[in-house]
Amino acid sequence: MKQTVKFITWLAIGMFAVTRGQAQDLHFSQYFNTPLLTNPANTGFIPDGNYRIGVNYRNQWASVPVPYKTMSASADFQLLRDRLEYGWLGVGAVILRDVAGSGNLTSTKVYGSVAYHQLLGQSSLLSLGFNVGTAGKRVDITKLTFGDQWNGKFFDAGVPSAEPIVQSKVNYFDLQAGMNYAYFPTENIYINAGVSVQHINKPRETFYAGNNIIDRRYIGFLNASIKMSDKVIINPSAYYARQAAAQEIVLGMNAAYNLSGDGVQQLHGGIYYRAKDAAIFLVGYQLNNVKLMFNYDITTSTLASSNNRRGAYEIGIVYTGLYPNWSFNNAKKSTICPSF
Repeated sequence: MKQTVKFITWLAIGMFAVTRGQAQDLHFSQYFNTPLLTNPANTGFIPDGNYRIGVNYRNQWASVPVPYKTMSASADFQLLRDRLEYGWLGVGAVILRDVAGSGNLTSTKVYGSVAYHQLLGQSSLLSLGFNVGTAGKRVDITKLTFGDQWNGKFFDAGVPSAEPIVQSKVNYFDLQAGMNYAYFPTENIYINAGVSVQHINKPRETFYAGNNIIDRRYIGFLNASIKMSDKVIINPSAYYARQAAAQEIVLGMNAAYNLSGDGVQQLHGGIYYRAKDAAIFLVGYQLNNVKLMFNYDITTSTLASSNNRRGAYEIGIVYTGLYPNWSFNNAKKSTICPSF
């Protein structure tokens, strides 16, 4: 009976996330490794390269009956950086896919993004960007059970449900915009802050009759990169998101340790805390232009009693590259980010 109650609870949580616009959007704990999802102004904002390719995978709540598996892939590129005297253009794209629950609730989002980056003197940079795309959700209703199918002992799928679902899939147009500001007074200090708004057009998303609207999501972040020595660079950061009555606050820091002396090999480690939800522990390794990071979220909220504190694990891989025959030494300008 206890397992049945737990199943019903998590099923309700899953369905609530599908049908109510006030639910939080999909997200990653490694928000710093999903730049295009965090803020479209990050498109082409690559202090140590000309292009960037990243993939992320998150497995959440695997220990309960309604697990979430979220995947993303993104790429962004700098254009006109060797032609414009005080700025450049960034273009990119991102794909986000999520599968959850016994009904295989599947969410797929595809966005294209554009941003412009303008130097303000020799020590600061202002970026503006937006992205547009399509999003869709579908669910296999035949795999779902509802409260009116409970006969007191078990769910009877043969009993018709009165749940007023009118469609099993929905698609909509989506629009985001954002702004970033970077300040780099010396080669050892780099500070970046940004704000963005998602779902500007407030699209309709529901499997039920009615006009259920997705609320706008507001995101703000502040991070820094500080070179402490030839061996250590620290990266403190803060992240805030709000959507209707739901909000997310993440504070923490990760550090890079120079293993090889020339920065070719780096060891990463860090800890973050998502307020009223989870403690996030991060480890990573970087070889040349490829960085691999793994984090594990330990649930600290009231859900800990249901998932035994096993919140989520996440993997992020980012490759940063330079165009052939490109040299920052010959470029007219470059942002200054601490490096080994």
